[in-house]
Amino acid sequence: MTPQELRDLCLSFNAAVEDFPFSPEISVFKVRGKMFALSWIDAVPLKVNLKCDPEDAVRLRGEYPGLVTPGYHMNKRHWNTVVLDGELPGRLVRELVEDSYDLVVAGLPRAERLRLDRA
Repeated sequence: MTPQELRDLCLSFNAAVEDFPFSPEISVFKVRGKMFALSWIDAVPLKVNLKCDPEDAVRLRGEYPGLVTPGYHMNKRHWNTVVLDGELPGRLVRELVEDSYDLVVAGLPRAERLRLDRA
C-alpha cells in the first residue's frame, strides 16, 4: 500500500478528515474530532496506528509478528501499529482500517452517530 492509497482509504469513510496536530510528517485521520488512524506517511516502510478491539489486537500480533505490533506511543491495549510493506493482504489492511473507524464511531455520542448516518 502506498501513502496515497492509505490516505485515500482513510478519507473514504463518512466525515473522515486528515489533520497534522503533531507535525507535518504525521497524518492523523479523524472522524468527528476523534482519531482512528495515525501514520508517518513518509516512513519506509509505511506504518499506521489503528484502534483495535483488545482481544483482536493480541490475536493479530500473534498471527502477524513483526507486521502487527503494540501501538507505538499509544495505549497498547487498544492500538496496533501495522506495517504496510505489502506482506499483509490488502483486504486485511482495509478491514483493519475500517474496524478502527467503526470502533471510534461506536464510541461517539449518539447524536454524533446519528449525524453520520444522515450524511
